[in-house]
Order: sequence, then structure tokens, then C-alpha cells
Amino acid sequence: MFPPDSSKHWRQAATQEGPAHPLRSRHIFDSSCLSCTPLYGMPQSNARQRLLTYFTVHLDLLHFRERASHRHPLSSLRSLWELTMMTRHFAIISLLIAILLCGVPVSVLADNAIELPVLAAIRQNHLGVFEILMMWWDKKPEPNPVQLQWLLGGVRLGNDHVGAMAQAFAYAVERTPSIQHTGTVSVQGVAYRPTGSDGPSAGAAMAVGFIALFKGDQIQRGIALTGTIEPEGQIGPVGSIPDKIRAAVREGYRTVLVPSGQMHDPRWNLAEFGFQLNVTVKEVETIDEAYLLMTGQRI
Repeated sequence: MFPPDSSKHWRQAATQEGPAHPLRSRHIFDSSCLSCTPLYGMPQSNARQRLLTYFTVHLDLLHFRERASHRHPLSSLRSLWELTMMTRHFAIISLLIAILLCGVPVSVLADNAIELPVLAAIRQNHLGVFEILMMWWDKKPEPNPVQLQWLLGGVRLGNDHVGAMAQAFAYAVERTPSIQHTGTVSVQGVAYRPTGSDGPSAGAAMAVGFIALFKGDQIQRGIALTGTIEPEGQIGPVGSIPDKIRAAVREGYRTVLVPSGQMHDPRWNLAEFGFQLNVTVKEVETIDEAYLLMTGQRI
């Protein structure tokens, strides 16, 4: 809903209170702690198409200006009315989010919070899904070891996604041995409408996010990552990458990191695809490589 530089809005929207579900305590994953079904129903293809117009106002304005001279006057008036209603709907959504921002805990607005872009794909269309995972750490002395909890919000996770989060969390703890891992790490998903997300393709991104949270680094704006997390910190292959790139571009992102070896595939040519969408697509092989590009720091 907001461009990637609107950090304040994303950070505050993620702090609405909701039931907390512990994912990891004492570094032991217990899937029974979280009910992952049923997921929020995903919108049908035509519904998603209509929703997209709310986030491409500038493009629609350009298209309207280009086509207006070739349209019947009534057609132009109809388009203007549709654009007015679209803008009004966008304003209403923004107002609702602003209302939700009341009563934001000051601790959540501190530096120990991470906004992590997550890219996903759904079967109904090829437009992709963009989500933000808000991560924050209270750094309290208890519980010890650190506990990870998922706060129900606008995104519900499936079993594979939860498993990838647990794996990424364990990897982040392992890679930051000098950090005192105590207290509670909270994660909440933010999306422009309630949605469901499943699959391990966000594992690498979550590993980068958790490590940055523990080290106190920040994720740079405008860059997103898709890929699984494999043993020894390798980034594994994923599917539907063009859909995920579309979702990132739609939100203003200009760099997308993909697993090594997937730039060229029988199903796509990401170099050409990125050129068409004016987005930089880079291959990364390891979490260390992705972390350097996403934070500007080394692990």
C-alpha cells in the first residue's frame, strides 16, 4: 500500500494488537502451537485485477492522458469517474490504516525493528503477492533462550512457511554467537488485504531479516529477495519468479535478488524480463552474499 520508503507507516501498521502464537521456545520448534488452517481465502483473478488499480494511480493517469484524445467524450468522462472513485477508495484505505496507528507502543518504533519484504505467488493469476514481515525484539533477559512468536495480523502462514521461519530463526541464532539471545522476537505480516502465504521460498529473506535484527542492521529500501534457505547457508531455487518480480515492481522495488542459476530457465529469461520492467535482477548464492547486498554490512 505504501512505497518502500514509507517505513513509518509499515512499522506502525504492524503493531496492532492480536493474539500471539509462540513459534519457537528454547530453539525447539513446536508446530502444534500455531493453527495454520484455514488460510485466508485468496481473491479470485478478477478481484485481484481490480485491487491493483488502487496501487497504480500514476500509471493510470498517464494512460488516461494518452488515450483521452482517441476516446468518445462519454468514454473519457467514464474513465475520469472511475479514476476519481479509485483515488477515493485509496484515500479511505489510507484513513483506515491511520486509525489503526493509534496507541503504537514506543518500544516497537525503536531501532530494534526490521521491515522485511516478502514475495510470493498464487495460482489464480500471475501478478504475485507482496507482503511485509515486521520483526522486532524486546531484548528482555527473559525468556532465556530467546523465544520467537508470530502475531496474527493481515497475513496467515501455512505449514511450509512456518517451517521455513523456524529454520531461518535457528540459522540466525547460530550465525550470531556473540549476541545474547534472550527475550522475545515478534513477527507480524502486513499486507494491503488479508491474505495467506505458504511455501519455503521466503526462508532466505527471513534468515537475512533475523540476522539483521540481532546485529542491529537495517534492510535497505527497494531491494527484495526470494529463495529457500539450505544447509550451510546456501540459497535454494524457487518457482514463479516472474510473478514475484511483478509484485516487487508494483510496490516500487528496483532490485530483486534470486537464487544462483535461475536467471535463465526454460520458463523465463529474467535478464530480459527485468529490462522490460526496469528492475535489476541479481543472482545470489549464499545468505552472506544476500545480506551484504540487502544491508550493506557483512555478517
